[in-house]
Amino acid sequence: MSRLPADCLNDIFEYLEDDKVTLHSCLLVNRLWCEVSVIILWRDIWSYNPVLKRSSEFLSQIQSTLVACLPNESKFFLHTNKIFIATPTSNPPLFNYVSFCKVISIHGINQMVKLVSKYNNYLISQEVLKMFMNKITCLQELKYYSDHGSISHNIKFTKFPGATLCLKNLSKLNCSSDLHSEFFSQLSQLCCNLQSLTIEFEESVTKELKDLISSQRNLEYLTLIQSEDLTDITDIIPSLIKHSNTLTKLKIIGGTSIFISSFSNIQELILSHLYSQYLGNPFEDFKELQFVKFPQLQILKLQLIYRLPNYENLINFLENNGKNLKVLYIDDSDYSLNLSIAKFCPKLESLFNIILVNEIGSLKLILMSCKLLKSIKVWCGEDDYLNERELLDTVVKCSPNNFYELKIYYINNVRTELHPEELEEFFIGWTNRIPQKSLSLILITGYCTNSLNTKKENMEVIEKYKKSGVIKSFEVVNFDDESDFCLP
Repeated sequence: MSRLPADCLNDIFEYLEDDKVTLHSCLLVNRLWCEVSVIILWRDIWSYNPVLKRSSEFLSQIQSTLVACLPNESKFFLHTNKIFIATPTSNPPLFNYVSFCKVISIHGINQMVKLVSKYNNYLISQEVLKMFMNKITCLQELKYYSDHGSISHNIKFTKFPGATLCLKNLSKLNCSSDLHSEFFSQLSQLCCNLQSLTIEFEESVTKELKDLISSQRNLEYLTLIQSEDLTDITDIIPSLIKHSNTLTKLKIIGGTSIFISSFSNIQELILSHLYSQYLGNPFEDFKELQFVKFPQLQILKLQLIYRLPNYENLINFLENNGKNLKVLYIDDSDYSLNLSIAKFCPKLESLFNIILVNEIGSLKLILMSCKLLKSIKVWCGEDDYLNERELLDTVVKCSPNNFYELKIYYINNVRTELHPEELEEFFIGWTNRIPQKSLSLILITGYCTNSLNTKKENMEVIEKYKKSGVIKSFEVVNFDDESDFCLP
């Protein structure tokens, strides 16, 4: 059997980057597989899914390898402080594993160290961070959030040997606003090429954080997370606005949004969790945004806790900014808003908004007006919401030629009323479309235990059309992966 060349293996393993358990198993196939996969596996050892089978085993092996990689001087230092850590083998590591790391998570280090020892965790974390600073020559991402009870919260790792080289080309920083000022001060001297910055606002905002923001040369992605503590971020806004020419993606979770008008070049705008009894309603700020023009805007996502108090503001915003939108996500429902999407968003390719059963006419209008639409996600449920039959009938009759992906989101434990004959009718209709595109059908079931896939006869129909190529892919997932709305 001929062997795949290393570059082909690398391309294959890149698809497994988020599946650490499978990627880890590739280490054991042969030497070539090991040499290629180990680099990808260790790139970000913190991004594993803890609920997946064998994840704890993977974490344990990573932790053991990290301990084995500690330099002799660190091991001696720990021994002199009566810290004895067992290593899986006395043999030296096969690779310089730590040098492959491109991401450091301070919280991740804390968690791993707790697995190693219940005592003297501060000293162990210190030596691990020393090793990272010394052996990583080009760190890409640093995750450092305040945890005042954590074992490594006050370790001054930016002063460790090698830190200058390690942090010089840092491109992504996720941090809390109340980290010790010395960290921000030193980082602003070491690093000026951040492309992505995420700030979770806590009780204070230091001058040094503002200086770090101001010192960056090419900031493109900015995420601001404000809790209900009412941290005043007014002082930091001038430092943020300084990057209005380079910023292309802006994400705000909580807090005020009025300063968005300064970022006229943004291509992606995400506003999430915009209402609380403490923060008030930032869509009052949206009154000021409705007539601001963002000529480059292509992606708009709004996740609301409560319904919009005034849809007219958003409709005016779409009238001014909808012509170049490719992705639109609004988890709310309003007939006039739906009509404005059909009217003002001709280039839309992907859409999610809530369509009620008495608004199905507006869904038909959207599908017929947005000729470039490729994907929609629609809620299905009881009472006011669409059922599967109505949705499928509308999609097969009204969707444009480019359309190929349908996501059905079950919002409650509705019992499917879709019969296999009706499902068959849908796929016959889809088969007869010209041109005929294979369909991707995704069911997001949540807590629903009676979705259409729970009927054996329905699944037989789906399998039939998968085999014939009418269905390109069929997935059933518990919850939607709207990672843009998740905290980092």
